[in-house]
Amino acid sequence: MKIDRRKIIQMILGAIVIAVALFAVIKIVGILTTKKVDTAEGIAIIKAEESQDLDTVENKIKKMEAQEKADAEALANRTDKQIFVNSVVMGDSITEAFTDYDILDPSSVISKIGVSVTDIDDALATVEQMNPDAIFLSYGMNDIISTRGDSGLFKEQYAKVIDELKEKLPSSRIFVNSIFPVQQQEIDREPVFQYLPDYNQMLATLCDEEQITFIDNTSLVKTEYYEEDGVHFTSEFYPLWAGHMAEVAAL
Repeated sequence: MKIDRRKIIQMILGAIVIAVALFAVIKIVGILTTKKVDTAEGIAIIKAEESQDLDTVENKIKKMEAQEKADAEALANRTDKQIFVNSVVMGDSITEAFTDYDILDPSSVISKIGVSVTDIDDALATVEQMNPDAIFLSYGMNDIISTRGDSGLFKEQYAKVIDELKEKLPSSRIFVNSIFPVQQQEIDREPVFQYLPDYNQMLATLCDEEQITFIDNTSLVKTEYYEEDGVHFTSEFYPLWAGHMAEVAAL
């Protein structure tokens, strides 16, 4: 029997066409039946929420508002000790009164009577171990005497302290307190204190250069807050000072 090659070729070609057509149909059906993003669950939640009793929803809102109010009151009523729990104030005898008057915990104060910025290696070692969130420096009263009115030298000495703190405690925020003014009786006793404003100006300039915050406390000082020596302050002054530092540092 003679084989008709032409018919065989036609049959093969027809089979190929049918196979291609079936493949195309399968792909189209697959695309059409692919699962779309299922929003049914989200819609059900929304409908369930909408169907809740109005009193239940109002109670939830009231509870949230009450909690927010309680949190705000707790924040506003923190004591100075709580506010400065992760901070340290470093300074001389004026700073030391924070603990003498029980305004701040001893763990938040590093101080030494008569100290100047050239004699605080031990204090720097201590604060490095503590690694506080914020450091408030309060030096200068004794430095005015030790530098004999040379505010430029004082600036150089203070800059070394700041640079060391930045190097050892890069994550700690550093703030520099202004030197508190003294009363006229102290200027009469130690005429070098007439240069105190120059020292504060040097500190402000230094802070600008170091890109840290200078805290000017001059407006806090009033005659009634001074001790008899015209240099140190009564206990009433310290909450004001602490509050000012906390405000500036957003503690």
